Amino acid sequence: MNTIKKSDFVTSIADSLQHISYYHPLDFVKAVHNAYKREKNQAAKDAIGQILINSKMCAVGKRPICQDTGIVTAFIKIGSQCRFDCDDTLQEMVDEGVRLAYKNPTNPLRLSVVASPATERKNTKDNTPAVIYTEIVPGNTLEVHIAAKGGGSENKSKCVMLNPSDSIVEWVKKTVPTMGAGWCPPGIIGIGIGGTADKAMVLAKESLMQPVDIDELIERGPANKLEELRLELYNAINGLGIGAQGLGGLTTVVDVKIAQFPTHAASLPVALIPNCAATRHTHFVLDGSGPAVLKTPDINEWPDISLGTGDEVKRVFLDGITKEEISTWKSGQTLLLNGKILTGRDAAHRRIQMLLEEGKPLPEGVDFNGRFIYYVGPVDPVGDEVVGPAGPTTSTRMDKYTNMMLEQAGLIGMIGKSERGDATIEAIKKHGTVYCMAVGGAAYLVSKAIKKSRVVAFEDLGMEAIYEFEVEDMPVTVAVDSSGEAVHKTGPTFWQKEIAAM
Repeated sequence: MNTIKKSDFVTSIADSLQHISYYHPLDFVKAVHNAYKREKNQAAKDAIGQILINSKMCAVGKRPICQDTGIVTAFIKIGSQCRFDCDDTLQEMVDEGVRLAYKNPTNPLRLSVVASPATERKNTKDNTPAVIYTEIVPGNTLEVHIAAKGGGSENKSKCVMLNPSDSIVEWVKKTVPTMGAGWCPPGIIGIGIGGTADKAMVLAKESLMQPVDIDELIERGPANKLEELRLELYNAINGLGIGAQGLGGLTTVVDVKIAQFPTHAASLPVALIPNCAATRHTHFVLDGSGPAVLKTPDINEWPDISLGTGDEVKRVFLDGITKEEISTWKSGQTLLLNGKILTGRDAAHRRIQMLLEEGKPLPEGVDFNGRFIYYVGPVDPVGDEVVGPAGPTTSTRMDKYTNMMLEQAGLIGMIGKSERGDATIEAIKKHGTVYCMAVGGAAYLVSKAIKKSRVVAFEDLGMEAIYEFEVEDMPVTVAVDSSGEAVHKTGPTFWQKEIAAM
């Protein structure tokens, strides 16, 4: 019988969460680099390049890969010949580790978990509780697979109850395009098959903990029908032409994982959960001899990527910009933004809506007339940082507020990630405004373009407050131009045809 000390377990949870906040798994880095080398769409290639540059910067600087540092999920297997030296529950001990990790003063992680989600939605202020799955297994050790999952990818999770004779591949091919680009491809798709609806979802989540090995599988060939299904799904998803960040291209996923479980003869539960470009997970085992020792990866394992700033890249200045100048920008064009922008996301937009509906003025310092807004909830800064990692959040969540912001608040430009809905595209066209896309999964890289930052309103909302950023050469892509042309529509359509032709 091995005794696991509570202090060792809590420390291991905290250390592992800090570790995955700034170190991508090296198998994922390798797979993304392979995708970068293969990519033929320059816009997608540049997006993947930013993801790789950001990854290396985070590994060196030990700062979060993404500003959304996620909700914690832990799969814990407890050996039957293993016990703890305390009476605390597993939930209490895991949450203590989460609390230590997320409130670490050297590398604070964003606190995104809210309690009472159907009603008050109040932030728990320490990112607890974690979601835990446990299993008693033979042996005298404790094994933990732990992940931090961001909302952008988790929100795209799907589950279906198919008939036993239905095609899983066809369902996935129909489903993935409905997910848009808010899950920040290129990433990994986890598929859970069997059990019940709830079991299928857990299987899909757990499958994402497996190593990235699709390139090795392609090279050696499938050894069984499940591996054949993995390859078929991998090729089918990439054949959709969605590409990095939804811009169109050869690689939408760098791997597909499958886990299955026996099910009822009348059922075929299938779950799909994507992991984004900020894939974060690790694994450790405790045997009573001390806390987990997590290996520091060799920084030389990351590729050296540099992004060019050739003639196709346009440097623009936002202070005093006019709609006439914006009208010259074209969908798919790369811009380097300079000047002052305001920020705002879900909670801030709700408050603005309430104020406008009540005929009240916006807070002092909040004037969107002729301005750009950046949909972001940054990590707190440390040391001499102006702001912590500050990548974009999913823009479609702000679609229901867009007409209000353009028509009543006077906004002329928006920056976020992923596509916009049809109604929003029409509103952008009607008002002669623009929507630009920053790369999801490149939060630390983006933050280096922010030279000044201050809270101007709704400070009580924490990371959802309205900030004013002053940016220098912040890289973005014009995703919807003033004529209503949307790169998230044209790009995948073009590259799906190109891939089919190949």
